[in-house]
Amino acid sequence: MANQVKAYKFKARLRSEWALEKTSGEILPLSEVIRLLAAVDATGHIAGACKACGVSYRHGWGVLRNAEKEFEAPLLDTSRRLGTKLTAFGQHLIWANRRVDARLMPTLESMASELQEELEGLYPQSERRLRLHASHGFAVEGLTQLANGLDMMPLELRYRTAIEALASLNHGDCDLAGFQVPVGEFESAILDRYSEWLDPDQHRLIYLAVRNTGMFIQPGNPKGIVSIADLVKPDVRFVNRQIGSSTRSLVGLMLQQLNIDSSRVQGFDNSEFTHMAIAAHIASGMADVGIGVETAAWRCGLSFIPLAKERYFLAVHRDTLQAPQMRHLLDLMKGEQYLQYMSQLVGYDATGMGSVQTMEAAFGQAFARTLPASRKESSKS
Repeated sequence: MANQVKAYKFKARLRSEWALEKTSGEILPLSEVIRLLAAVDATGHIAGACKACGVSYRHGWGVLRNAEKEFEAPLLDTSRRLGTKLTAFGQHLIWANRRVDARLMPTLESMASELQEELEGLYPQSERRLRLHASHGFAVEGLTQLANGLDMMPLELRYRTAIEALASLNHGDCDLAGFQVPVGEFESAILDRYSEWLDPDQHRLIYLAVRNTGMFIQPGNPKGIVSIADLVKPDVRFVNRQIGSSTRSLVGLMLQQLNIDSSRVQGFDNSEFTHMAIAAHIASGMADVGIGVETAAWRCGLSFIPLAKERYFLAVHRDTLQAPQMRHLLDLMKGEQYLQYMSQLVGYDATGMGSVQTMEAAFGQAFARTLPASRKESSKS
């Protein structure tokens, strides 16, 4: 019966791992060093770190001491009274690794989905996967992980900007497209960016959640940052989201409202691809402020200044709503497991999650104002 095994029982995974090459050509792998340092940072002592990593104390101590020898710098600061903590050098190592992981995660997950699709193509009996293209978000990330834990409903996720995702839906390259819209004064301007790809006759929206978006800053706010206007301070370094992202567009609108040219913002052209990458960039000391979802700031121990609430939706073709896989997805979104996951996301409100709405019901007159003339006539008829 082996030929009847469904391919989605196997999960294709890609992960980042870095190493240092010495002048002699010898390679110094860092994966175990980084894991042990992160565990020391979490537990406060070497014995606990070794236990957490599943290695003997002797082995773990040897790995860390050898790394100190190679770097010619101490990684650990040990005190009988206070336990063991990382030196500044050790802290920078683990934050560099977290920044790399956060930056590469969308690319690696998208490539893993492509590999998974090729693998499933080798099994004629494989169930067709729902294809989700979406901008990065913790709700989407959790939904995919939960869905792929269920044999009945594999879900393929590829990270795209909101416009890229909606364009993919329009061209038939995905089944669901994730995008966010700020509540309030910037709603119409952001909707205008999406209007080319949203058709009130053909599309419906699955409501996911409201999330808090704002500025990430260092604990204690050493640069005295309180608003968007402070991005032009000469000693403030900013890190932006990538070109084409809705978060970057929102930042641009906020600066425009204050008549601030983006060229005055130090680091405006420095970009990262995920909320976690923004947070890791700041936590590692490479920037003073960035903008993203509150969850990422909390996970990286940063302070957060709210700027806007954003509603997150999944756009679908109305004809696919009754498909069995789509019904399974809607049931999952309303189920206890996913609700429990969402309740633990700092800065998210999942009230009403899983409801299906028309464009007009979701956005009212704000959406009508963004429609091209041809679509306005179509939506009236």
